Amino acid sequence: MGLKRRSVPAVPAADTRGSKRSLQWLAALVLLALPAAFLVFGDRWLDTSGPAANAESAGVQASPPQQDPAAAIDVPDYTPADPMAAPPGQTVVSVTFDDGFRGQARAAEILADAGLQGTFYLNSGNLGSPRYLTLKQAKEIALADHEIGGHTLSHPDIQDLGFQEAARQICQDRANLDGWGFDVTNFAFPFASSTPELESLVSECGYNSARGLGDTAGEGCEDCPETESLRPADPYLLKAPEQVEADWTLQDLQDKVSRAEDNGGWVILTFHGMCPYECTSIDVEEDLFTEFVDWLAKRSTPDQATANDVGNGPGATAPDSVTVASAGNSTVVRTVQQVIGGPNREPAEVPAPEPPAAGENALVNGNLNQWQRDAAPFCWMEGGYGDNRAEFSRSRGPDGSNAAQLVVSDYVDGDAKLITRQDLGECAPAVEPGHRYSLRADYKTETNAQFSVYYRDGQGTWHYWTASPYLDPADDFVHAEWTTPPVPAHTTALTFGIGLIGDGTLVTDNYALYDSNGAPPDQSPAPQPSVQSPAQAPPAQSSPAPAP
Repeated sequence: MGLKRRSVPAVPAADTRGSKRSLQWLAALVLLALPAAFLVFGDRWLDTSGPAANAESAGVQASPPQQDPAAAIDVPDYTPADPMAAPPGQTVVSVTFDDGFRGQARAAEILADAGLQGTFYLNSGNLGSPRYLTLKQAKEIALADHEIGGHTLSHPDIQDLGFQEAARQICQDRANLDGWGFDVTNFAFPFASSTPELESLVSECGYNSARGLGDTAGEGCEDCPETESLRPADPYLLKAPEQVEADWTLQDLQDKVSRAEDNGGWVILTFHGMCPYECTSIDVEEDLFTEFVDWLAKRSTPDQATANDVGNGPGATAPDSVTVASAGNSTVVRTVQQVIGGPNREPAEVPAPEPPAAGENALVNGNLNQWQRDAAPFCWMEGGYGDNRAEFSRSRGPDGSNAAQLVVSDYVDGDAKLITRQDLGECAPAVEPGHRYSLRADYKTETNAQFSVYYRDGQGTWHYWTASPYLDPADDFVHAEWTTPPVPAHTTALTFGIGLIGDGTLVTDNYALYDSNGAPPDQSPAPQPSVQSPAQAPPAQSSPAPAP
């Protein structure tokens, strides 16, 4: 289908801190999980767009990612504690937010103004991107005594990933947040997509709980319990109502709480964006949220705090002036961390794939023979930036096997391309800093095209790096090769594609990436610079950034 695209700017990056422990447990689990995982996921392609590129002009090498000054802001520490006390009839409400949309900064203010605390599950790879919170805003949320939780690095459906890639998404996200100073002990599954194996991964990555969606009484789950227990039978799949959406009314929100009060229990409400900052089908109006929070605050008065809720985190001793919630008026609002308690474990590290050996093509499915139904080839994704319309489809390569076709129309600026998937190691090839890499592909096109290259930093965030000169137009398939400059010191992996720059058709096949030291010889002519090539005439620095 056609895609009219607009450009997006960069995601900032920061260094991780603290010691890591290797996921040695992963080896044993992989041996058990990989055969089944291959049968289920082996030929699946995930259209993960990934974080956006740096605001650098095409053909100009990007600078190393800079440490965000907000990373130095200290936030409150979490004191490990026992789970919250659970007297009979106690009703607890947790107000949680997923994805880190920028309107959540206002939601945190509304909660704080009412004397309430919430839990904000963030994707570390999206912080600082358009529509998302900045790291500074996330720190301000934590400074207001709200909880920060994990939600994977880039919000993929982890059930669609290979086992190790899912582990990297969960563990790297927690390591990033820990590196920025957050004490992150609870997790929420993106898309509420979980399996027993994924629950185990969440635990091994150091979390104390994981929240699902849609497992309490509601539409489609009429026989489900009204609430989660304050002593969950499965803390790695916490039961929660379906997510709050734009068509929810104040009465809908109030009913989730008041119905729970009949017998007590834990109500975990899940919000996303807030209109006017985000106004999609899963977002709520700011006025509605404010009205609900004000109503909720009146049911959770300060003198109803339990001994486990006062002081520096759950488990602290309550002063004499604080009373425990009494029967008949026992609804309180608590973060997930305050309810679950538990330790603050060291982040875990999943071993990254090794760079390719000399003479080895590092690309997975470089010949494009593994295709998904109505999607892109396995380990590839559709990308581009600027103002243009792109149509991706399957075609035939020089040997009659599968190839990729791209048709661009209504071109104003930017490019469109099929690009190796920007992930944490399942598809994106690992590289050695300081090495140069030989990029190769067969192609034919009547208009401007060039290799575009992206790099992944140590925190798993993707950035635009550089581009080749234009390739020569060709009516029939020709082979192209371009060798990159030395890979910057902060780089852990590369992805690339051939971008089409203008109206026209591009067909590509037989991609390869070799370490230039030991790469097999290539007889193709080198790309020739032209006066129009971005490598020779970069646009102004204010121009939109090339995106995957």
